[in-house]
Amino acid sequence: MKLVCTQSDLNTNLSLVSRAIPSRPSQPILSNVRFIADRQTQEVSLTAFDLSLGIQARFPANVEEDGDLALPAKLLNDMISRLPPGDLTLEADSDDPENPDPNVTITCPCGRYQLRGLDPEDYPSLPVLETGETLILPSAAILAGLRGCLFATSLDETKQVLTGVHLTVKEDSVEFAATDGHRLAVVTTSTENEEEGAGLKPDRAGLKPAPTAPPFEVTVPGRALREIERMIGSHKEGINLELTVDEGQVVFQLPSCRLTSRTLDGQYPAYEQLIPQVFERQIDLDRRQLLSSVERIAILADQKNNVVMFSIKGETQEVILSVEATDVGSATESIPATISGEDLQIAFNVKYFVDALKAIPSQELKIQLNSADKPVILSPLGGVQMTCLLMPVQIRS
Repeated sequence: MKLVCTQSDLNTNLSLVSRAIPSRPSQPILSNVRFIADRQTQEVSLTAFDLSLGIQARFPANVEEDGDLALPAKLLNDMISRLPPGDLTLEADSDDPENPDPNVTITCPCGRYQLRGLDPEDYPSLPVLETGETLILPSAAILAGLRGCLFATSLDETKQVLTGVHLTVKEDSVEFAATDGHRLAVVTTSTENEEEGAGLKPDRAGLKPAPTAPPFEVTVPGRALREIERMIGSHKEGINLELTVDEGQVVFQLPSCRLTSRTLDGQYPAYEQLIPQVFERQIDLDRRQLLSSVERIAILADQKNNVVMFSIKGETQEVILSVEATDVGSATESIPATISGEDLQIAFNVKYFVDALKAIPSQELKIQLNSADKPVILSPLGGVQMTCLLMPVQIRS
Protein backbone atom coordinates (compact mmCIF):
# COMPACT_ATOMS: atom_id res chain seq x y z
CA MET A 1 0.00 0.00 0.00
CA LYS A 2 1.18 3.48 -0.83
CA LEU A 3 -0.80 6.72 -0.78
CA VAL A 4 -0.65 10.45 -0.18
CA CYS A 5 -3.39 12.28 1.71
CA THR A 6 -3.73 15.44 3.76
CA GLN A 7 -3.26 15.42 7.53
CA SER A 8 -6.64 17.17 7.86
CA ASP A 9 -8.58 14.51 5.94
CA LEU A 10 -6.96 11.63 7.76
CA ASN A 11 -7.31 13.24 11.17
CA THR A 12 -10.99 14.16 10.69
CA ASN A 13 -12.05 10.74 9.46
CA LEU A 14 -9.89 8.84 11.91
CA SER A 15 -11.43 10.78 14.80
CA LEU A 16 -14.88 10.01 13.45
CA VAL A 17 -14.51 6.22 13.16
CA SER A 18 -12.49 5.90 16.37
CA ARG A 19 -15.66 6.61 18.33
CA ALA A 20 -16.68 3.02 17.56
CA ILE A 21 -13.49 1.57 19.08
CA PRO A 22 -14.41 -0.33 22.28
CA SER A 23 -12.68 0.67 25.51
CA ARG A 24 -12.38 -2.99 26.44
CA PRO A 25 -12.33 -4.98 23.20
CA SER A 26 -13.51 -8.58 23.34
CA GLN A 27 -10.97 -9.37 20.60
CA PRO A 28 -7.55 -7.69 20.18
CA ILE A 29 -8.25 -6.90 16.53
CA LEU A 30 -11.17 -4.65 17.55
CA SER A 31 -8.79 -2.09 19.07
CA ASN A 32 -7.62 -1.39 15.52
CA VAL A 33 -8.94 0.64 12.61
CA ARG A 34 -9.19 -1.15 9.27
CA PHE A 35 -7.41 0.91 6.65
CA ILE A 36 -8.20 0.19 2.95
CA ALA A 37 -6.64 2.10 0.05
CA ASP A 38 -8.32 1.70 -3.37
CA ARG A 39 -6.32 2.74 -6.40
CA GLN A 40 -9.30 2.49 -8.77
CA THR A 41 -11.54 4.88 -6.82
CA GLN A 42 -8.64 6.93 -5.43
CA GLU A 43 -10.20 6.70 -1.98
CA VAL A 44 -9.24 5.58 1.50
CA SER A 45 -11.76 3.76 3.66
CA LEU A 46 -11.48 3.64 7.46
CA THR A 47 -13.59 1.23 9.54
CA ALA A 48 -14.06 0.71 13.28
CA PHE A 49 -16.42 -1.89 14.76
CA ASP A 50 -17.14 -3.09 18.30
CA LEU A 51 -19.54 -5.84 17.06
CA SER A 52 -22.52 -3.65 17.99
CA LEU A 53 -21.70 -0.21 16.60
CA GLY A 54 -19.72 0.22 13.39
CA ILE A 55 -18.58 3.39 11.62
CA GLN A 56 -17.02 3.57 8.16
CA ALA A 57 -15.72 6.75 6.50
CA ARG A 58 -14.25 7.44 3.05
CA PHE A 59 -12.12 10.31 1.81
CA PRO A 60 -10.14 11.07 -1.39
CA ALA A 61 -6.40 10.39 -1.60
CA ASN A 62 -3.70 9.90 -4.18
CA VAL A 63 -3.47 6.10 -4.04
CA GLU A 64 -0.47 4.62 -5.86
CA GLU A 65 -0.82 1.04 -4.56
CA ASP A 66 -3.83 -0.80 -3.16
CA GLY A 67 -3.66 -1.93 0.43
CA ASP A 68 -5.64 -3.40 3.31
CA LEU A 69 -4.41 -3.55 6.90
CA ALA A 70 -5.40 -2.91 10.52
CA LEU A 71 -3.65 -0.21 12.55
CA PRO A 72 -3.83 0.45 16.33
CA ALA A 73 -6.59 3.07 16.63
CA LYS A 74 -5.59 5.02 19.71
CA LEU A 75 -1.90 5.18 18.83
CA LEU A 76 -2.61 6.22 15.25
CA ASN A 77 -5.23 8.78 16.29
CA ASP A 78 -2.94 10.38 18.88
CA MET A 79 -0.10 10.52 16.37
CA ILE A 80 -2.00 11.94 13.39
CA SER A 81 -3.80 14.57 15.48
CA ARG A 82 -0.45 16.03 16.56
CA LEU A 83 1.15 16.18 13.12
CA PRO A 84 1.30 19.59 11.39
CA PRO A 85 -1.03 20.39 8.45
CA GLY A 86 0.16 19.24 5.05
CA ASP A 87 0.51 16.10 2.96
CA LEU A 88 1.25 12.72 4.53
CA THR A 89 2.67 9.71 2.74
CA LEU A 90 1.67 6.28 4.04
CA GLU A 91 3.50 3.21 2.81
CA ALA A 92 3.15 -0.38 4.02
CA ASP A 93 5.74 -3.11 3.49
CA SER A 94 4.94 -6.74 4.34
CA ASP A 95 7.56 -8.59 2.29
CA ASP A 96 9.15 -10.23 5.33
CA PRO A 97 8.11 -13.95 5.14
CA GLU A 98 8.90 -14.47 8.84
CA ASN A 99 6.65 -11.59 9.89
CA PRO A 100 3.59 -11.14 7.65
CA ASP A 101 2.28 -8.17 9.65
CA PRO A 102 3.10 -4.98 7.72
CA ASN A 103 5.30 -2.12 8.86
CA VAL A 104 3.59 1.19 8.04
CA THR A 105 5.75 4.25 7.46
CA ILE A 106 4.16 7.69 7.77
CA THR A 107 6.19 10.51 6.29
CA CYS A 108 5.37 14.17 6.84
CA PRO A 109 7.29 17.47 6.51
CA CYS A 110 8.45 17.25 10.13
CA GLY A 111 9.64 13.65 10.22
CA ARG A 112 9.01 9.96 9.76
CA TYR A 113 7.07 7.48 11.90
CA GLN A 114 6.69 3.71 11.79
CA LEU A 115 3.85 1.58 13.14
CA ARG A 116 3.35 -2.17 13.28
CA GLY A 117 0.08 -3.12 11.60
CA LEU A 118 -1.94 -6.33 11.63
CA ASP A 119 -3.29 -8.63 8.96
CA PRO A 120 -6.95 -7.56 8.48
CA GLU A 121 -8.09 -11.12 7.77
CA ASP A 122 -9.62 -11.42 11.25
CA TYR A 123 -11.26 -8.00 11.21
CA PRO A 124 -15.07 -8.45 11.26
CA SER A 125 -17.03 -7.03 8.34
CA LEU A 126 -19.76 -4.48 8.88
CA PRO A 127 -23.28 -5.85 8.34
CA VAL A 128 -24.67 -5.33 4.84
CA LEU A 129 -28.46 -5.26 4.56
CA GLU A 130 -29.56 -6.64 1.22
CA THR A 131 -33.26 -6.42 2.07
CA GLY A 132 -35.37 -4.66 4.66
CA GLU A 133 -37.16 -1.33 4.88
CA THR A 134 -35.34 1.62 3.31
CA LEU A 135 -36.18 5.29 3.12
CA ILE A 136 -34.37 8.56 2.50
CA LEU A 137 -34.68 11.35 5.03
CA PRO A 138 -33.53 14.98 4.97
CA SER A 139 -30.87 15.60 7.58
CA ALA A 140 -32.84 18.53 9.04
CA ALA A 141 -35.65 16.14 9.97
CA ILE A 142 -33.26 13.70 11.67
CA LEU A 143 -31.51 16.49 13.59
CA ALA A 144 -34.78 17.96 14.82
CA GLY A 145 -35.92 14.56 16.04
CA LEU A 146 -32.67 13.66 17.79
CA ARG A 147 -32.08 17.04 19.41
CA GLY A 148 -35.61 16.98 20.75
CA CYS A 149 -35.55 13.57 22.41
CA LEU A 150 -32.07 12.12 23.04
CA PHE A 151 -31.89 13.86 26.42
CA ALA A 152 -34.75 11.67 27.69
CA THR A 153 -33.09 8.29 27.04
CA SER A 154 -32.22 6.17 30.06
CA LEU A 155 -28.67 5.48 31.27
CA ASP A 156 -29.79 2.34 33.12
CA GLU A 157 -28.51 -0.66 31.15
CA THR A 158 -30.81 -3.01 33.08
CA LYS A 159 -33.71 -1.48 31.11
CA GLN A 160 -31.91 -1.63 27.80
CA VAL A 161 -34.85 -0.80 25.55
CA LEU A 162 -35.16 2.57 27.34
CA THR A 163 -31.54 3.47 26.48
CA GLY A 164 -32.63 3.94 22.88
CA VAL A 165 -34.93 6.12 20.79
CA HIS A 166 -38.05 4.52 19.36
CA LEU A 167 -38.63 5.45 15.71
CA THR A 168 -42.06 5.07 14.18
CA VAL A 169 -41.84 5.52 10.42
CA LYS A 170 -45.08 6.50 8.70
CA GLU A 171 -45.93 7.42 5.13
CA ASP A 172 -44.87 11.05 5.37
CA SER A 173 -43.32 11.42 8.83
CA VAL A 174 -41.03 9.89 11.44
CA GLU A 175 -41.88 9.97 15.13
CA PHE A 176 -38.98 9.96 17.61
CA ALA A 177 -39.75 8.96 21.21
CA ALA A 178 -37.54 8.54 24.28
CA THR A 179 -38.30 7.96 27.94
CA ASP A 180 -36.37 6.97 31.06
CA GLY A 181 -39.47 6.38 33.17
CA HIS A 182 -39.43 9.88 34.69
CA ARG A 183 -39.85 11.96 31.55
CA LEU A 184 -40.90 11.52 27.94
CA ALA A 185 -40.00 13.36 24.74
CA VAL A 186 -41.83 12.85 21.44
CA VAL A 187 -40.93 14.65 18.19
CA THR A 188 -42.64 14.23 14.82
CA THR A 189 -40.79 15.35 11.69
CA SER A 190 -41.69 15.32 8.01
CA THR A 191 -39.93 12.94 5.60
CA GLU A 192 -40.52 15.24 2.65
CA ASN A 193 -37.52 16.88 0.97
CA GLU A 194 -38.33 20.54 1.39
CA GLU A 195 -35.27 22.15 -0.16
CA GLU A 196 -36.09 25.60 1.09
CA GLY A 197 -36.51 24.48 4.70
CA ALA A 198 -33.72 21.94 4.89
CA GLY A 199 -31.24 23.45 2.46
CA LEU A 200 -30.99 20.11 0.68
CA LYS A 201 -28.94 19.46 -2.40
CA PRO A 202 -30.14 16.00 -3.54
CA ASP A 203 -27.83 15.81 -6.56
CA ARG A 204 -24.76 16.11 -4.32
CA ALA A 205 -25.95 13.63 -1.72
CA GLY A 206 -24.85 10.60 -3.75
CA LEU A 207 -27.94 8.61 -2.78
CA LYS A 208 -30.38 6.90 -5.10
CA PRO A 209 -34.08 7.39 -4.43
CA ALA A 210 -35.53 4.69 -2.21
CA PRO A 211 -38.99 3.23 -2.64
CA THR A 212 -41.65 4.45 -0.26
CA ALA A 213 -41.32 2.34 2.87
CA PRO A 214 -44.41 0.93 4.59
CA PRO A 215 -44.93 1.96 8.22
CA PHE A 216 -42.54 0.25 10.64
CA GLU A 217 -41.08 0.70 14.12
CA VAL A 218 -37.56 0.22 15.48
CA THR A 219 -35.67 1.14 18.65
CA VAL A 220 -32.12 2.37 18.02
CA PRO A 221 -29.47 2.71 20.77
CA GLY A 222 -28.95 6.27 21.96
CA ARG A 223 -25.19 5.87 21.56
CA ALA A 224 -25.54 5.22 17.81
CA LEU A 225 -27.92 8.14 17.34
CA ARG A 226 -25.59 10.54 19.17
CA GLU A 227 -22.93 9.64 16.61
CA ILE A 228 -25.40 10.25 13.77
CA GLU A 229 -26.21 13.63 15.31
CA ARG A 230 -22.49 14.52 15.29
CA MET A 231 -22.04 13.30 11.70
CA ILE A 232 -24.95 15.34 10.38
CA GLY A 233 -23.93 18.36 12.45
CA SER A 234 -20.46 18.36 10.86
CA HIS A 235 -21.97 19.16 7.44
CA LYS A 236 -22.36 22.84 6.70
CA GLU A 237 -25.33 22.27 4.40
CA GLY A 238 -28.32 19.96 4.33
CA ILE A 239 -27.81 16.42 3.07
CA ASN A 240 -29.91 13.33 2.52
CA LEU A 241 -29.55 10.30 4.74
CA GLU A 242 -30.54 6.74 3.82
CA LEU A 243 -31.99 4.56 6.58
CA THR A 244 -32.27 0.77 6.22
CA VAL A 245 -33.64 -1.60 8.87
CA ASP A 246 -33.64 -5.40 8.80
CA GLU A 247 -32.96 -8.43 11.01
CA GLY A 248 -31.98 -6.60 14.17
CA GLN A 249 -29.69 -4.15 12.37
CA VAL A 250 -30.01 -0.55 11.28
CA VAL A 251 -27.78 1.22 8.74
CA PHE A 252 -27.48 4.98 8.32
CA GLN A 253 -25.81 5.92 5.02
CA LEU A 254 -24.46 9.45 4.58
CA PRO A 255 -22.63 10.72 1.49
CA SER A 256 -19.13 9.83 2.76
CA CYS A 257 -19.71 7.70 5.84
CA ARG A 258 -21.86 4.86 7.11
CA LEU A 259 -22.98 3.83 10.58
CA THR A 260 -24.35 0.42 11.47
CA SER A 261 -25.86 -0.59 14.77
CA ARG A 262 -27.79 -3.38 16.37
CA THR A 263 -31.36 -2.49 17.21
CA LEU A 264 -32.71 -2.92 20.74
CA ASP A 265 -34.97 -5.87 21.52
CA GLY A 266 -38.03 -5.66 23.70
CA GLN A 267 -41.42 -3.99 23.66
CA TYR A 268 -41.15 -0.22 23.88
CA PRO A 269 -43.61 1.32 26.37
CA ALA A 270 -46.98 2.51 25.03
CA TYR A 271 -46.04 6.13 25.68
CA GLU A 272 -49.04 7.59 23.85
CA GLN A 273 -51.24 6.50 26.74
CA LEU A 274 -49.24 8.64 29.17
CA ILE A 275 -49.95 11.95 27.42
CA PRO A 276 -53.06 13.75 28.78
CA GLN A 277 -55.56 14.96 26.23
CA VAL A 278 -57.36 17.56 28.36
CA PHE A 279 -55.80 20.26 30.56
CA GLU A 280 -57.20 22.58 33.22
CA ARG A 281 -54.36 25.11 33.05
CA GLN A 282 -52.05 26.58 30.42
CA ILE A 283 -49.03 28.88 30.72
CA ASP A 284 -47.41 30.70 27.79
CA LEU A 285 -44.07 32.36 28.46
CA ASP A 286 -40.59 33.12 27.13
CA ARG A 287 -38.54 29.91 27.13
CA ARG A 288 -35.13 31.56 27.36
CA GLN A 289 -36.16 33.78 30.24
CA LEU A 290 -37.54 30.77 32.10
CA LEU A 291 -34.40 28.75 31.39
CA SER A 292 -32.14 31.52 32.71
CA SER A 293 -34.18 31.82 35.90
CA VAL A 294 -34.29 28.06 36.50
CA GLU A 295 -30.54 27.73 35.95
CA ARG A 296 -29.86 30.49 38.47
CA ILE A 297 -32.15 28.99 41.06
CA ALA A 298 -30.66 25.53 40.39
CA ILE A 299 -27.46 26.68 42.09
CA LEU A 300 -29.28 26.54 45.43
CA ALA A 301 -31.49 23.59 44.46
CA ASP A 302 -28.35 21.52 43.87
CA GLN A 303 -27.40 22.08 47.53
CA LYS A 304 -30.57 20.45 48.83
CA ASN A 305 -32.78 18.08 46.83
CA ASN A 306 -32.68 19.35 43.23
CA VAL A 307 -36.28 20.50 43.52
CA VAL A 308 -37.67 23.85 42.36
CA MET A 309 -41.17 25.04 43.30
CA PHE A 310 -43.43 26.78 40.75
CA SER A 311 -46.22 29.02 42.06
CA ILE A 312 -48.65 29.82 39.25
CA LYS A 313 -50.48 33.10 39.88
CA GLY A 314 -53.39 33.76 37.52
CA GLU A 315 -54.39 37.10 39.07
CA THR A 316 -50.96 38.68 38.61
CA GLN A 317 -50.13 36.67 35.46
CA GLU A 318 -46.76 35.50 36.74
CA VAL A 319 -44.90 32.34 37.66
CA ILE A 320 -42.84 32.52 40.86
CA LEU A 321 -39.91 30.12 41.16
CA SER A 322 -38.59 29.34 44.62
CA VAL A 323 -36.03 27.17 46.38
CA GLU A 324 -35.60 26.54 50.10
CA ALA A 325 -32.23 24.99 50.91
CA THR A 326 -32.11 24.51 54.68
CA ASP A 327 -28.88 25.77 56.29
CA VAL A 328 -27.75 27.16 52.94
CA GLY A 329 -30.21 29.80 51.79
CA SER A 330 -33.26 30.48 49.65
CA ALA A 331 -34.17 32.16 46.36
CA THR A 332 -37.22 33.40 44.47
CA GLU A 333 -37.69 34.77 40.96
CA SER A 334 -40.78 36.04 39.18
CA ILE A 335 -41.46 35.61 35.45
CA PRO A 336 -44.34 37.25 33.53
CA ALA A 337 -46.61 34.79 31.74
CA THR A 338 -49.98 34.41 30.07
CA ILE A 339 -51.92 32.09 32.40
CA SER A 340 -55.32 30.47 32.04
CA GLY A 341 -56.81 28.39 34.86
CA GLU A 342 -56.68 28.51 38.64
CA ASP A 343 -53.60 29.09 40.81
CA LEU A 344 -51.39 26.10 41.56
CA GLN A 345 -48.18 25.14 43.34
CA ILE A 346 -46.15 22.40 41.68
CA ALA A 347 -42.55 21.16 42.02
CA PHE A 348 -40.07 19.66 39.54
CA ASN A 349 -36.70 17.99 39.51
CA VAL A 350 -34.62 20.94 38.34
CA LYS A 351 -32.29 18.86 36.15
CA TYR A 352 -35.16 17.24 34.24
CA PHE A 353 -36.81 20.63 33.77
CA VAL A 354 -33.63 22.27 32.46
CA ASP A 355 -32.97 19.37 30.05
CA ALA A 356 -36.45 19.76 28.57
CA LEU A 357 -36.15 23.56 28.23
CA LYS A 358 -32.80 23.21 26.42
CA ALA A 359 -34.22 20.66 23.97
CA ILE A 360 -37.21 22.79 22.96
CA PRO A 361 -36.13 24.93 19.96
CA SER A 362 -38.68 27.78 20.03
CA GLN A 363 -38.57 31.18 21.71
CA GLU A 364 -42.08 30.84 23.13
CA LEU A 365 -43.03 27.92 25.40
CA LYS A 366 -46.39 26.39 26.25
CA ILE A 367 -46.86 24.51 29.53
CA GLN A 368 -50.06 22.50 29.99
CA LEU A 369 -51.00 20.92 33.32
CA ASN A 370 -53.84 19.72 35.50
CA SER A 371 -52.77 19.25 39.12
CA ALA A 372 -49.61 18.99 41.23
CA ASP A 373 -49.49 15.19 40.93
CA LYS A 374 -50.36 14.73 37.24
CA PRO A 375 -48.09 14.74 34.15
CA VAL A 376 -47.12 18.16 32.78
CA ILE A 377 -46.60 18.85 29.07
CA LEU A 378 -44.03 21.30 27.69
CA SER A 379 -44.13 22.11 23.98
CA PRO A 380 -42.91 24.83 21.60
CA LEU A 381 -45.29 27.50 20.34
CA GLY A 382 -44.77 27.08 16.60
CA GLY A 383 -42.05 25.22 14.73
CA VAL A 384 -41.33 21.54 15.25
CA GLN A 385 -44.10 19.26 16.54
CA MET A 386 -42.73 18.28 19.95
CA THR A 387 -44.06 17.08 23.31
CA CYS A 388 -42.06 16.88 26.54
CA LEU A 389 -43.78 15.16 29.46
CA LEU A 390 -42.48 15.60 33.01
CA MET A 391 -43.74 14.05 36.22
CA PRO A 392 -43.93 16.54 39.10
CA VAL A 393 -42.10 15.91 42.38
CA GLN A 394 -44.37 15.28 45.35
CA ILE A 395 -43.58 17.63 48.23
CA ARG A 396 -44.62 16.60 51.72
CA SER A 397 -46.14 19.40 53.76
